[in-house]
Amino acid sequence: MTITKGNRNFLFVLLLFCIIGCGEDKTSPKNKVVLNVATAANVQFAMKEIEAAFEQKFGLNINIILGSSGKLTAQIKQGAPYDLLISANFKYPQHLYQENFAPNPPKLYALGSLVLWTMKKGLELEPSLEFLKKKEVNKIAIANPKNAPYGEQAIKAMEYFGLKKAVDTKLVYAESIAQTNLYITTKNCEVGFTAKSVILAPNMVKKGQWIDIPKAAYDPIEQGIVITKYGATKNKETAQKFYNFMFSADAQKILKQYGYSLPANLDIY
Repeated sequence: MTITKGNRNFLFVLLLFCIIGCGEDKTSPKNKVVLNVATAANVQFAMKEIEAAFEQKFGLNINIILGSSGKLTAQIKQGAPYDLLISANFKYPQHLYQENFAPNPPKLYALGSLVLWTMKKGLELEPSLEFLKKKEVNKIAIANPKNAPYGEQAIKAMEYFGLKKAVDTKLVYAESIAQTNLYITTKNCEVGFTAKSVILAPNMVKKGQWIDIPKAAYDPIEQGIVITKYGATKNKETAQKFYNFMFSADAQKILKQYGYSLPANLDIY
């Protein structure tokens, strides 16, 4: 049997429904709504705390699906039953809105920061990133800039310092920040670019060494959130409640603890 592109997309969505449906049962007699929140990998540690705070406050359940912002966006366009997208940039949720996969415009919820992280002892990290050219550094982990905003900004940072061509053969591209972190923590790469929120996570905070990438070297990482058409149709009230909670004092406090900056003039609910 020949499998067409349309059939592949149908099978993907069917499999996704099965995975979500067969996952952890968070339902209860009181509340059967479980929000599926597509979440960029850089936010995963902060989201665990936000999820717990939301569930405790409202008694509503959240199912977090992690991935790169680009891939999660593509899955939503293919029909994945995600109620919200919490992206690592503003471009992807804006794209969903412009393509009618979200009924309302996205909103900026946080500004992310880029760091360079290593588990290699004795490696001196320099803000100018000149050390990346040294022979001690053979592999540099970076999230795929085609799908992951943090990878895109890492490229800009290297170009800012005039290093991209010099280290191009050392770059090891990962599918997402999560895979980038795996390359770094397993020492498959001597060093890698990641989100500051990752190295501030409780289970990561004392591992290896890191430096902030100078803000002038890359564009502000504006992270956006949007309710999808699926969420607005199937779980409108609950989706809106979680959307609002992302701008609550509780959620914003958690984001700040993980190294995110708050956008100027942000309304706190």
